[in-house]
Amino acid sequence: MKLRNFKLLAAGLLGAIALHPASLFACAACYGASDSPLASGMNWGIFSLLGVVVMVLGSVATFFVFIGKKAAAAANEQPGTDSTTQTEPTQKS
Repeated sequence: MKLRNFKLLAAGLLGAIALHPASLFACAACYGASDSPLASGMNWGIFSLLGVVVMVLGSVATFFVFIGKKAAAAANEQPGTDSTTQTEPTQKS
């Protein structure tokens, strides 16, 4: 019973510390000093991460377009024939 009370007290104390308003003060970039070097660095960080996301999503989309083209080319081939040597069909009389 004492262990349960201790855990409840510890959880309440951690919650109170986490919700303490002093930890909610904004940094210089968020608080309004938009000309500070911190704000400039944060903007470059955002643009860098955005560039990485665009590159990854573009690569995934390009891969699926490549696979789609290969599948379409494979579906257009006639089964049993080699694409390098085309022979004309013989006619029966």
